[in-house]
Amino acid sequence: MTQWTILLATEAVEKSAEGGLFDINATLPLMALQFLLLVAILNVVLYKPLGKALDDRAQYIRNQLGQAQERKEKAEGIARQYEQELKDVRRQSQEIIANAQAEAEKIVTAQIQKAQQEAQQEKEAAAKTIEAEKAQALASLEQQVDELSRQMIAKLLGPELVK
Repeated sequence: MTQWTILLATEAVEKSAEGGLFDINATLPLMALQFLLLVAILNVVLYKPLGKALDDRAQYIRNQLGQAQERKEKAEGIARQYEQELKDVRRQSQEIIANAQAEAEKIVTAQIQKAQQEAQQEKEAAAKTIEAEKAQALASLEQQVDELSRQMIAKLLGPELVK
């Protein structure tokens, strides 16, 4: 029987030492205090600097995006300005080319007219020269014809009657 008594006593001690799912004793508040202390230390040492670094980085990115947008708008404005200037320059160059072509046509037309006038003058001068030479040749031929006629008459009639 003593064995049964010892056995029952040991079982009673084991059941009282096991406890339930939650044992409410000094360990639970101590663990909660340690957890809160760990959270506070991590917040000060890790989370706040990390959050600040992330915020600084986000601010830097926003600033860079803003500057990039400003540069993009400025570049687009300059591109539009250059395109407009290019259009103006092309228009002006086309006007210059058109004016040069018109002036060249005027010069060519004037030179052609001048050449035609010179050719006409040379033609008229040549015609006058030819007419003068023709008249001279005809006069010379008339004299020769008259001379030959006299000679023929003189041979036929004799030299005494011709004069």
